Amino acid sequence: MIKAPFTAELSQRIWDTKYRWREPGEVRDAAVEDTWRRIARAVASVEGSADRAVWEQRFYSILEGFRFLPGGRIQAGAGTGHRVTLFNCFVMGTIEDSLDTIFDALKEGALTMQQGGGVGYDFSTLRPSGAQAVSVGVTASGPVSFMQIWDAMCATILSTGARRGAMMATLRCDHPDIEEFIRIKHDATKLRHFNLSVLVSDAFMQAVHADADWPLVFPLGSREVVSAEATVERVWSGSPDPKRCRIYRTVRARSLWNQIMQATYDYAEPGVIFIDRINELNNLAYAERISATNPCGELPLPPYGACNLGSINLTQFVREPFSDRASFDFDAIAETAAIATRLLDNVTDLSRFPLEQQAQVARSTRRIGLGLTGLGDALILLGIPYGTPSAAAVAGDVMRCITEAAYRTSVALAREKGAFARLDRDRHLAAPFIAHLPEDIRHDIGQYGIRNSHLTAIAPTGTISLLANNVSSGLEPVYRFEYTRRVREADGSLKEHAVKDYAFHLYRTLRGAEAPLTPAFVTAGEISPYMHLDMQSALQPWVDSAISKTINVPQDYSFERFRSLYEYAYSKGLKGCTTFRPNPVTGQVLVDVDEPAPAEKGSAIHCCSVEREAD
Repeated sequence: MIKAPFTAELSQRIWDTKYRWREPGEVRDAAVEDTWRRIARAVASVEGSADRAVWEQRFYSILEGFRFLPGGRIQAGAGTGHRVTLFNCFVMGTIEDSLDTIFDALKEGALTMQQGGGVGYDFSTLRPSGAQAVSVGVTASGPVSFMQIWDAMCATILSTGARRGAMMATLRCDHPDIEEFIRIKHDATKLRHFNLSVLVSDAFMQAVHADADWPLVFPLGSREVVSAEATVERVWSGSPDPKRCRIYRTVRARSLWNQIMQATYDYAEPGVIFIDRINELNNLAYAERISATNPCGELPLPPYGACNLGSINLTQFVREPFSDRASFDFDAIAETAAIATRLLDNVTDLSRFPLEQQAQVARSTRRIGLGLTGLGDALILLGIPYGTPSAAAVAGDVMRCITEAAYRTSVALAREKGAFARLDRDRHLAAPFIAHLPEDIRHDIGQYGIRNSHLTAIAPTGTISLLANNVSSGLEPVYRFEYTRRVREADGSLKEHAVKDYAFHLYRTLRGAEAPLTPAFVTAGEISPYMHLDMQSALQPWVDSAISKTINVPQDYSFERFRSLYEYAYSKGLKGCTTFRPNPVTGQVLVDVDEPAPAEKGSAIHCCSVEREAD
């Protein structure tokens, strides 16, 4: 593989501006090797004194050459002594339906984003627009109105020089304001700092298929009196127990589904989260209920939940690339996954947290999100076109290798350091994901426990993949092989950088400028949306959290074909679906600029831009 730390000017610049340690008047990381050493030493510092030097070297060995890419907060903050969180991903606490607690939640979000965390909120607990607040005699303005306050707060945080803000807002498919939520992003000036997703239940999908009526409801207040015929029972956000809910009105389920699909087709939001599936498959279903995710959707988390991320760079594990003997080194992948699992577990003890509630939840569950990046490029190195059955099979094998190595390591860590605090061994073993793990892992969980409630997630990894010499992001295919990218300088000006895809650059280095590209050199726009979904579904059985994946849809794709994609995603067992079709509101999915051009004109920043993750 390519041996020099950086083969592209832009990759070095990403390190210099985002991850290089500086103090006022002093550069502390002279080279990227110093960054790797800083991270390794910091994360090893939580080990026993006799073992620190050994683990520092092991951690360094997987960081070197970008074999393992910790999340951006780890790379920027570990070992600096700065009062920052090393966690990228948060879901905030339940928003209680009163003005004082709403603004308490706003403050908590501001403090979390100020330290660099991306945040998710479920706004389903807020009364619908027009509902009466009996206790104070006023009319509710509805959840969408409060989202706009959060949006303004995020913009203010950014204006202070903080990192790029990222928020996720979710709303239940049976909330009375769901149609306003679906439509809001049609105005390209609204909720610019939010990604939006509808929490879609199994009951709703069944109603869609049956073309049945669908009641829009909200829990009754303590002083609210409604006839029994005007109520239904629902397990609502913020409570594990069923609540009696008032029926505000009834719509046709298929009509509401079509509204969601049309909005997503026209301006790429909202996304869809299959929330019942997420809760059913949650390893901790016995201890928590989930109704929101981090901004990119790969981490469904409970109230005040947090998770740190890291990705194995698959391009560094292909042996004899571009040859008939090209193959993955599965033993090396498994060894790297094992060391990376310990590294991410140590981050839980090393990190600060913006809020004490976040620290408590993180340390009682010890969630980590180990994933992969560079899959699209690795498939090119192997000679396998992305999206084909062979590609899906190989991708599934790689993710299975990573997951099994991570789970075996987590069991070993439980023997050495103790299991996570909220573990109920019998109920954990009954979880569907745990039930399909190899028998030796299940036996050892029963005997020794496990260190982490969840271990795997696949994030978009846009910035850290660019840092690693522009490998393809996450499990995405290659966007383009060559393009020019404008990056904003500190003074606000834009500078252009020529960017080459990692696999393309390596191929040209090894085979020459005139060598014809192999059939494996395919880009996102050449791949059927169904093939994108097949790739996502090949990995999901081996991911205990979720997957951030953009399903690229051509602009001329018909609405009827588009709508069926989401039903296909549901039938394939996915936990959510995000598509992107170029459109006048948000423009192209990936653009050749650091900040999408529409944003400079005051319109939307879409979740699926190359910079979408908070790293």
